[in-house]
Amino acid sequence: MARYIFITGGVVSSLGKGLMAASLAALLQARGYRVRIRKFDPYLNVDPGTMSPYQHGEVYVTDDGAETDLDLGHYERFTGVSARQSDNVTSGRIYQQIITKERRGDYLGATVQVVPHVTDAIKAFALAETDDLDFVLCEIGGTVGDIESLPFIEAIRQLRNDLGRDKTVSVHVTLVPYIAAAGELKTKPTQHSVRELAALGVQPDILLCRCEKPLPEGERAKIAQFCNVRKEAVIPALDAQSIYAVPLQYHAEGLDDEVLRAFGIHDAKEPDVSRWLDIMDRHHNPEGEVTIGVVGKYVALPDAYKSLSEALVHGGMANRVKVNIRWIDAELFESGEDDLVARLEPLHAILVPGGFGERGSEGKIAAVQFARERGVPFFGICLGMQMACIEGARNTAGITDATSSEFGPGGSPIVGIITEWMTEEGLQTRQEGGDLGGTMRLGAYPAALSPNSHVATLYGSNLISERHRHRYEVNARYREQLEKGGLVFSGMSPDGLLPEIVERPDHPWFIGVQFHPELKSKPFDPHPLFAGFIEAAVKQSRLM
Repeated sequence: MARYIFITGGVVSSLGKGLMAASLAALLQARGYRVRIRKFDPYLNVDPGTMSPYQHGEVYVTDDGAETDLDLGHYERFTGVSARQSDNVTSGRIYQQIITKERRGDYLGATVQVVPHVTDAIKAFALAETDDLDFVLCEIGGTVGDIESLPFIEAIRQLRNDLGRDKTVSVHVTLVPYIAAAGELKTKPTQHSVRELAALGVQPDILLCRCEKPLPEGERAKIAQFCNVRKEAVIPALDAQSIYAVPLQYHAEGLDDEVLRAFGIHDAKEPDVSRWLDIMDRHHNPEGEVTIGVVGKYVALPDAYKSLSEALVHGGMANRVKVNIRWIDAELFESGEDDLVARLEPLHAILVPGGFGERGSEGKIAAVQFARERGVPFFGICLGMQMACIEGARNTAGITDATSSEFGPGGSPIVGIITEWMTEEGLQTRQEGGDLGGTMRLGAYPAALSPNSHVATLYGSNLISERHRHRYEVNARYREQLEKGGLVFSGMSPDGLLPEIVERPDHPWFIGVQFHPELKSKPFDPHPLFAGFIEAAVKQSRLM
């Protein structure tokens, strides 16, 4: 039977619970254990799919088509375990299921309440599909004391009783702030946070204390005494130079040892951390550097492109170079506030990422044109591929009024809404103007690559599977005209109907993809497209 590690946060949000969960899972995995990480999100949205990237960061998509919290990206990048629909649940989804059952009469007229109905649904989610696992790590979103998280805290309290204390461990991530005027770290916020959690029936076994200064032994002992934990179970967590240094840092502080001790496991083998040592060696000892311009819409919040920025770093690791990312707001090129040439000329490569809506589209198209005409390596992802097709249609294929139907009526719709596509379950259909949430082409789909194409060489295969999240698609009816203009359709859906990849054979490196390859990149297994893109940027840097 799987053992459960429940991870809560206190004092303030954004302490890095997701990163902590991913790092701990990686350390347990390095000892030979089978692990899975789950995220409980207290907000009432059914999933993050319709939430603004400025509020929530990127939407992470799994192979089975779930739109999830960005923390699941950390989980996958650190463990290599593919996330599933069952690994992320929100209050909204829990309540939606319960209300559907109530309307159907499944509760036989009983009064539907938070306890037991909501808490039972949360517990069922935690326990599902765990038979083949050694450890399940469950991260509770938000901060202890939030009204939204109370049902989740109650559910893990019940689970600790249901499963037994030898099968569950509670880890509380908290803040020990440094007060510069006093010149000392303050433990009182941690004490209050643990007291509040204990008042809800959950006594933490381990405290992970985020602090910007080393935690003195006296303060560590004080926290242990007032919070009713062993001194060794008070783990300092200082800021790391890189997120990929965190597993090694937590291991050095004894986090994984303390978790195993809390479970009564004393004979575990030492973890093999060679993978993480190699990652840090590549990260800290680059043999050069490149600058990549990301011309996008949500650049004010880097978390909106979290997987993308990490995939670029992975590409740098694959080539042993440091990747400097320059975030560029595409709208600046439309308003005249910025000189496009002056901004893009110093770059070694240009990437146009995914997004939704018309805002900034002409700026992205201008960036594509610059990369094409100047021979600068270009990578377009999702909307970025669509912008590359519109730019090619206007400037090399003679379709001067090329546009996307996403931007309104009129012109030649090089890009249009996708209304039907095939899946393993059969034909999927959507209507224009229908619901937004969960109605896109989501999850992993196969693509067939042209045998002699650049992408087939990069992948080392003619058949791939990649994750999608889009509502619009390049219109294959324009394929012949676009290819006459030099933009080759080098990847298609197996039925030959949906364009998946375009490239320019006469360009040093020009690739656009309809899917999101960044979602499958890992530091120990960089995605081949990102590795190839950064390699092209290195070559470009030598020419400048």
